[in-house]
Amino acid sequence: MLPPPGTPGTDLPVRSALGALADALSTRGSAVLTAPPGTGKTTLVPLALADAVAGRILVAEPRRVATRAAARRMAALLGEAVGGRVGYSVRGDNRRSAATRIEVVTTGLLVRRLQADPELSGVDAVVLDECHERHLDTDLALAFSLDVRAALRPDLRVLAMSATAQAHRLAMLLGGDGTPSPVVEATGALHDVDVVWAPPSTPVDPPHGIRVDPRLLTHVAATVRRALAEQAGDVLVFLPGAGEIGTVAGRLSGVDADVLPLHGRLPGSAQDAALRAGPRRRVVLATSVAESSLTVPGVRVVVDAGLSRVPRADLSRGLGSLVTVRASRAAVTQRAGRAGREGPGAVYRCWTAAEHDRLAAHDEPEVSTADLTAFALELACWGSPGGRGLGLLDPPPDSSLAVAEQTLRGLGAIDDQGRATARGRALTAVGTHPRLARALLDGAPLVGRRRAAEVVALLSGDTAFRSDDLGAALRSLRDGADRGATARWREEVARLERAVGDAAAPGLPDDTAAGLVVGLAHPERLARRRTGSAGTYLMANGTGADLAPGTALTGVPWLAVAVADRSPGRRDARVRAAVAIDEATALEAGAALHLERDEVAWRNGDVSAARVERLGAIALAERPLPHPDPADVAAAVAEGLRLEGLGLLNWTPAAIQLRARLAAAHAGLGEPWPAVDDDALLAAIDVSGARGRADLRRLDVVGALRALVPWQLAARLDEVVPERVEVPTGSRIRIDYTDPDVPTLAVRVQEVFGWSQAPSIAGRPLRLQLLSPAQRVVATTGDLAGFWVSGYPAVRSELRGRYPRHPWPEDPAVALPTSRPTKRARPRT
Repeated sequence: MLPPPGTPGTDLPVRSALGALADALSTRGSAVLTAPPGTGKTTLVPLALADAVAGRILVAEPRRVATRAAARRMAALLGEAVGGRVGYSVRGDNRRSAATRIEVVTTGLLVRRLQADPELSGVDAVVLDECHERHLDTDLALAFSLDVRAALRPDLRVLAMSATAQAHRLAMLLGGDGTPSPVVEATGALHDVDVVWAPPSTPVDPPHGIRVDPRLLTHVAATVRRALAEQAGDVLVFLPGAGEIGTVAGRLSGVDADVLPLHGRLPGSAQDAALRAGPRRRVVLATSVAESSLTVPGVRVVVDAGLSRVPRADLSRGLGSLVTVRASRAAVTQRAGRAGREGPGAVYRCWTAAEHDRLAAHDEPEVSTADLTAFALELACWGSPGGRGLGLLDPPPDSSLAVAEQTLRGLGAIDDQGRATARGRALTAVGTHPRLARALLDGAPLVGRRRAAEVVALLSGDTAFRSDDLGAALRSLRDGADRGATARWREEVARLERAVGDAAAPGLPDDTAAGLVVGLAHPERLARRRTGSAGTYLMANGTGADLAPGTALTGVPWLAVAVADRSPGRRDARVRAAVAIDEATALEAGAALHLERDEVAWRNGDVSAARVERLGAIALAERPLPHPDPADVAAAVAEGLRLEGLGLLNWTPAAIQLRARLAAAHAGLGEPWPAVDDDALLAAIDVSGARGRADLRRLDVVGALRALVPWQLAARLDEVVPERVEVPTGSRIRIDYTDPDVPTLAVRVQEVFGWSQAPSIAGRPLRLQLLSPAQRVVATTGDLAGFWVSGYPAVRSELRGRYPRHPWPEDPAVALPTSRPTKRARPRT
């Protein structure tokens, strides 16, 4: 099928590597092809491979726009229409026939095909393009294809293609037996691309959450105008999302060029329009969909904002969102390559060369950062819960996988061993996120098939929200205010309707029906307004949520929240999309979270006991519980101690002193002398008789501390760590145990005359803090005998003149101690 050399559009650098690639696949059955952007790997390789195999070839692309574009390009090289020997299939749309030899599909659709028919009947080769992008579906499609090749279809040829140099890991994975698959490299780019460093002239804030500093977008628009003036050809502009595309488009009004958007939420016709050359110069504002696998004709200039939008999961709060991050060096290299496909070009980078050197080398794989619920269900349906036994480039993080599997168990999609249930397989067959699939299947009997499909299509991620009010967004789509968005939404609604059985449409108001479906998808995000606030809510998962100022949803008592995210550093989430509901709808949607139980807990500084009706973390009603279980009370008291600390107890001076002595005993002698640090005491002190804060204040802390000492040691407590020690003068002086590692005695020098060595405390010599007659520290020592020899002479020399009425013997180790100065002799009369 590959046209002969000289055919327009086929003399691309990858052609020189096709022979080596054919040899690698024929001998090993699997291979890795690396080729820079613009070398023709996406279109020429499948055509060449079709000449080497008899069956069909599936080419998997990570995006729908690239899928359709690749099929159109290959069909054009053959002089045919799409749907003949080259076709494509994406969700809700396909053009293929019995004559189709090469079918381009999305990676998500390839996963569906593999789940439905693991043998891939009639398929002789699978080509996975842009493997370096590491989307979840790409990782799954690769792992499943390799598993099929190893267990069912050793004749199936598998080719992984990548535009960046991470070939060795792919080759080791494809080899499967410790021997890497062959790596074939196609070198050379089509044309040179000059780099123009074009940072903003004034500082801009880094991206935060999904926010992009408007000053950066203003600068991007100015850079586009500069590029139009300095360069020839069309301009391709990379921005992180559809919102930023709309903003920059507005700031380019009046330019002498057609300004066209290109992103995943556009209907296919609008995407296709951006990929066709026009009669006038064009500025194409694109997200990362234009980074790879497709050519935007006429482009000779790229303007890159340097940002990407990637999925992130907030595991602790059950939130998932898209966040804006700096693009990696690999990604911006891909973007720059778009300018050199048809001739020499230029890339304007809106950052400095120094910043470029600090960029991450590669994007993080989605498996490391994204919500893994759908990923985990696919693994379970494949028969490899958690990915066990599969060749995954990176294993899923344990914490993310555990959260995903917990969600799936709540949906009834997997059993306790992680295996897929019949319910789980039904959810997977819907072809959307398991939460949304659940909302469709369970919501259709409650609100009608059509309305359930409409709401799920709205939530599926393919439709942009123009406001945070989902009810208003749904009405706008039905009215066709945005014809392109409405067409795309209706296509998805029709597909989803086919996935669920017919169901009558009860006469519910639209917002109630939409809220019920949203609540079925995300029951943990059902939210009630906080008392005394108009725009702050508590969600059933325990997370606070704020509405945007000025929203039409302000003040409604209940919300079904579809989309919420939490910016770094914020405690509460921000509601991005929700619908107003009433309490009855919330209780119906969140039935699994609705319960009534006895709750005994530490609240507001004391034990609280009540019978509480809850929707998750939302308390609906409560009444006092007169006779709580004593074990629950004890647990609540212990929790109060843990939260507020040991300061709840009555620490008398005697208790403080005893704790310090026990700490010194443990520090010096170890077990079985008890540890008395905070953690140890919280675990050891018996508070089972306490029913609240007042009882804790009455607790005998001295008795509780003494109870920690084993009975064999109790009699030795005053011997091992005495409260006071008797010095040679007979004085009994209190020991300072503030530092348990170094018990210390502060004493005047004259009172320890006659001691050759200080006594031992808890197995260590007592440290002496030796004082002058004026109670000032003159020396500190743990070796009294050594001090008498080496330190004392200097002290004696300095102080005997200052304190002549006090004795300063030459040999203090044998001198008589004294606590008084010598009497002054009476003068003779």
